[in-house]
Amino acid sequence: MIRKIIQIDKEKCNGCGACAKACHEGAIGMVDGKAALLRDDYCDGLGDCLPACPTGAISFVEREAAAYDEKAVLENKKNQAKPHGGCPGSQMRRMERPQEPASPNGAHFVSQLGQWPCQMKLVPANAPYFNGAKLLIAADCTAYAYANMHEEFMKGKITIIGCPKLDSADYSEKLTQILQNNDIQSVTVVRMEVPCCGGLEFAAKKALQAAGKSIPWQVVTLSIDGKILE
Repeated sequence: MIRKIIQIDKEKCNGCGACAKACHEGAIGMVDGKAALLRDDYCDGLGDCLPACPTGAISFVEREAAAYDEKAVLENKKNQAKPHGGCPGSQMRRMERPQEPASPNGAHFVSQLGQWPCQMKLVPANAPYFNGAKLLIAADCTAYAYANMHEEFMKGKITIIGCPKLDSADYSEKLTQILQNNDIQSVTVVRMEVPCCGGLEFAAKKALQAAGKSIPWQVVTLSIDGKILE
């Protein structure tokens, strides 16, 4: 639908964060020190953030945008209010990564982790970074077994990790919530060849079925010596 929505001029933004604090819907967040519109459907178009901006970096535009979703906003607020064991490390953060490739001589590598947290048990199902994301569901050990994990699998994706054996958990419920509540573009599961990793693959398949959406997906299995098996 065409509707009134805010836009943020990154050149004018000084990173003060006043707009993010003024936005009661959680539509604005700080990404790499600059304000960013995280989700169109969180923006009500009323502009509480405009007078808070000291540099005039925020304005209204008329464009194609998802309708304001009050239910999603309230659900996100509820999730944000939930305690995370008092650990500052569980606070959500989205990272924008540079696009340059890794040096061919291996001298320089860039992490491709797109958000924090990445642990399955810690990620909020309605986190803004899930909307429109290509989702990577990876077993904990894969990043250690496969040397090119970042460039080949994590790049351009939102990564969540878990180990069904160590966590003794069925991840399907959390994954179903993520798939149902967000516009996930694709799902890639990267697991190890060991039997316990089957729990991760099973949870992903169960969630895809329960979500009732047609989402492209694939499973990649790694050997313990770092080779792609399938």
